[in-house]
Amino acid sequence: MEMGEDVKKLWKRIGYTEKVIDHFMHPRNVGEMKDADVSSTVGSVACGDMIKIFLKIDESDRIQNISFLSYGCASNIATTSVMTEMVKGKTLEEAKKLTFKEIIEELGGLPAIKYHCAVLSVAGLRTAIAKYEVKKGRRPLDQDFVMTLLRGVLDPMTGRDIVSMGKVKSVNIRDETIDVVLNMPEENEISKVIKVEILDAFEGLDVSLNVKFRG
Repeated sequence: MEMGEDVKKLWKRIGYTEKVIDHFMHPRNVGEMKDADVSSTVGSVACGDMIKIFLKIDESDRIQNISFLSYGCASNIATTSVMTEMVKGKTLEEAKKLTFKEIIEELGGLPAIKYHCAVLSVAGLRTAIAKYEVKKGRRPLDQDFVMTLLRGVLDPMTGRDIVSMGKVKSVNIRDETIDVVLNMPEENEISKVIKVEILDAFEGLDVSLNVKFRG
């Protein structure tokens, strides 16, 4: 994809750097990874920003390969693209320390209104690592882990995660069964979208997930 100079000038005028434009036009590490050890989905298609991260981990706990799929704006693509470059080859412990501010700095800056895209990229990475640790038995399948995954699910109306919005009424974990009760009416269209995205968030985990509604 090529972009005219006039369009580039306009983008720069609203705060996009050359590096942001480059990562949007020529994103790195894009695509589904068929042999991934783990994947994570965060965000919401309904509110316009969603990413799926794929990780391949080697025997020394380093990120051997990382790729992503994105449904979102230029900043969504650019921040996730540069994030994959920043963590590829790092250990999981090193990757977990990456912050959204470091992503923004690596890109040479972002309009403040787009900072949430860098936050979402980090959330996707950390969620994937957390799922990998649970799958390997290094982290318990507990409430803290479940809430981590639920924080990656966004309310389509506000763009905020469903935990901070108070939409998660309760979480109950019994062995490999997880019951999530939401403070929402079941017949609501938004509820249906959120339920699908919660199921996507737990994809790849050997658990029985039940999403219920109280509203």
